[in-house]
Amino acid sequence: MRAMAITAEHRLELIELPEPVPAPGEVLVDVVAAGVNHADLAQTAGKYPPPPGASELPGLEVSGYRRDTGEKVVALLAGGGYAEVVAVPTELLLPAPAGFSLVDAAGVIEAAATVVSNLVLEAGLHEGETILVQGGTGGIGSIAIQLARHLGARVLTTVGSDAAIATARELGADMAWNRHTTDLLEAVRETGGVDVILDVVGGSALADHVGMLRESGRLVIIGTLGGANGELPIGKLMSKRGRVVGTTLRSRPLETKHGILEAVRYLAWPLLESGELRVPIHARLPLERAEDAHAILREGGHLGKVILEVAAPANNSGGGRRRRG
Repeated sequence: MRAMAITAEHRLELIELPEPVPAPGEVLVDVVAAGVNHADLAQTAGKYPPPPGASELPGLEVSGYRRDTGEKVVALLAGGGYAEVVAVPTELLLPAPAGFSLVDAAGVIEAAATVVSNLVLEAGLHEGETILVQGGTGGIGSIAIQLARHLGARVLTTVGSDAAIATARELGADMAWNRHTTDLLEAVRETGGVDVILDVVGGSALADHVGMLRESGRLVIIGTLGGANGELPIGKLMSKRGRVVGTTLRSRPLETKHGILEAVRYLAWPLLESGELRVPIHARLPLERAEDAHAILREGGHLGKVILEVAAPANNSGGGRRRRG
């Protein structure tokens, strides 16, 4: 099979590899497309190794066909998605959402699982609360804005340019600010503060984020784009009875990830299939252009997801994709 491997120089290289051998409880999926995530960039740079036992190839989400049944599926992975075939525990598969092309479906499951697990399961966001979503036009941010609005929350967000403010408002944000030109701490305080922050920045924003929280506020850190270390004003956090939660999705136990996907299927799948929740696609590139896909995320300013097209979807509706000879 074709796959994109990480070289010793931290580049991506198209190579040929044997297909993976499924372990007990796993099935093979013939991959149609793979979603691109910031975690892939970190892994390529040598800063985010895969969990023990996971594939060394990058790629945390794919769409394709179950080889045993031919069913159209999406899969949440710990690694290995930049390849023509993946081995996946059956607990980490969901039916591809109806109404999506199988290519675009590749960009759904990782972002949806991240948003549901952190907004709903970790932060307990509920109707009437206010949330700040950092990076509102990215793959995760764009879904977080829409889901938060569905839950009845008031949504504030940051974007990378003045032009992106209107885009964030179209997604459902009540207020949006250019993070490069706004004193965000002051701007959020003027709105009365927030109950929940979905934070992809990390260390450099830690003190300001605590300063934005209302009483019993929750700061949920899911990324470290602004650094892995920061100063935590403990006294201020205690006086607000606030919580700081740090989470990752990739390294969680199988049973925990399965529970998250069940929540995603219950909450997000109906919204996706009805069109109430949309996943913007910024670009679709062939597998061999994975480095270009990474450059898009690295430069920022994109709207939604970047997808790698691995193989053409099958035309038939019954069996799986025709195997290469």
